[in-house]
Amino acid sequence: MAGGAITTLDRRQRLISRAGEAETVEDLFASVADQLRRLVPFDAAVWSATDPATGLPTTPTHFENMSHLGVEECMRAWELEFMVEDVNLYNALARADSPAGGLRHATGDRPGRSTRYRSLLQRIGFEDELRGVMREDGGPWAVIALFRHEGAPAFDQEESALLASLSEPLAAGVRDRTRPVVHSGDELDQRGPGLMLFAQSGEPISANDDALAWLEELSADSSTDAFGLPLPLVVVGTLMRARAIAEERESGSARARIRSRAGRRWLVCHASCLRNADGELGNTALVIEPAKASEVAPLLAEAYDLTPREQEITELIARGLGTADIAQRLFLSRHTVRDYVKAIFGKVHVSSRGELVAKLFAEHYAPIHYS
Repeated sequence: MAGGAITTLDRRQRLISRAGEAETVEDLFASVADQLRRLVPFDAAVWSATDPATGLPTTPTHFENMSHLGVEECMRAWELEFMVEDVNLYNALARADSPAGGLRHATGDRPGRSTRYRSLLQRIGFEDELRGVMREDGGPWAVIALFRHEGAPAFDQEESALLASLSEPLAAGVRDRTRPVVHSGDELDQRGPGLMLFAQSGEPISANDDALAWLEELSADSSTDAFGLPLPLVVVGTLMRARAIAEERESGSARARIRSRAGRRWLVCHASCLRNADGELGNTALVIEPAKASEVAPLLAEAYDLTPREQEITELIARGLGTADIAQRLFLSRHTVRDYVKAIFGKVHVSSRGELVAKLFAEHYAPIHYS
């Protein structure tokens, strides 16, 4: 560092260090965004945690200078994500060699070739967009979209490469803050599944009382409203994914795991399109309900950085299999299985199989706090 000048490398390292100091995912997004702006100037941004199994947006979400984004724009953004072929879709970036890319660069500086630009970004005053997927071991833990206003220079390849270089360390930061710490005090609600019905246009039609209660429990991370309450991006994204699956534009499931406000509960949001009596696609039903242990355990296993083999052994331990049975099933020696179990205990910070099963498969039923 000559003459006391702060280099790009210094700023990048400071950003990663700031991410490591954050207590929550919300704090990480806010502090990293401030540092990132000094490396890659932008006028507005959206940061969202994602379910690493499906890539769907979940909580929390961090917005910067996006207060002008209304119901129509929010719905349109996720409709375009799943229903239209375009450049730099999040699913594509999650699988690409480089998990970041600029819209103007991808279109040869002809942004009008992008449907997302023509029907949304241009309309709300943005000239370019730089997207990044924060991924680790193939799983997307967060997505970022940076925007520049009309008249601003395009995001260049150097800026795109810098954002891509932050993918793994920021994904690890989000993943690590998914680890639960049991927080005693409150008794678990006995609330049932929340059911909501949406029209093909995305307009809300009806909801039961449990659905309204679950919406209140979730973080208010969107300017989109339904039933008089903020509608989280995870709901919007899940709705559009369900429509895309029904129209055979996407495969898989419209399902995402969610951390409720202050991380008190694990929830799951899932949706599917209904068909009318004539067989045509009709309204979309969406359910928010407490997640089952089997749905949350794999996510927590990833959060503790367990390898695929360690996750496999953990699941067999949860089924009650002993060392000899695990060794026989996986064609390993008993000594090797014991080594794996010891490594698993060290990562999850437990000292017995009972503690391990409780921590990964049962504790999320109690109120928890995310560090």
